[in-house]
Amino acid sequence: MIKRSLEAFCTGLRIILAVLVGSLVIPVAMQVIARYTGIIPVFLWTEELATFIFVWVVMIGSVLAVWEGTHFDVQVLPDSPNPLILLIQKSIVLLLVGGFGFLFAWYGIEYAKFGGIQHSVMMNANLMVTHITVPLAGLFWGIFSLFRFVEAFQQYKANKRAVL
Repeated sequence: MIKRSLEAFCTGLRIILAVLVGSLVIPVAMQVIARYTGIIPVFLWTEELATFIFVWVVMIGSVLAVWEGTHFDVQVLPDSPNPLILLIQKSIVLLLVGGFGFLFAWYGIEYAKFGGIQHSVMMNANLMVTHITVPLAGLFWGIFSLFRFVEAFQQYKANKRAVL
């Protein structure tokens, strides 16, 4: 039930990510056309918009990478054939990522509040639009890491029962 809900959430994030990457083409194309052809005037707001979109793309991408287990993990040692050692290997990484995720979420709240009192120069947009990505990403890094930790522990218990 929980895994299905998290998968549905990640599917929604993938759709949002695709839309954002697709929409990133517009301001970047406008910048390129304006700078190299002179067909349209140089709009400075396109640079800010591209930056805002890019920040969201990076943070959503990092959340999805944590869910898929492809981020923040460098495998220095090969997976152990011993289920207990394998659980320990996975647990160290997952608990560290989860812990740092929750630290990002906790301290990111102040960062987002700081962004809330600022506005961008060209678009006059509240900078909380980008600053809020830090605590949100941290929260989901933590949630997804803890979920994967519980999964790894359940897999260990299942393997242990299968051996007995």
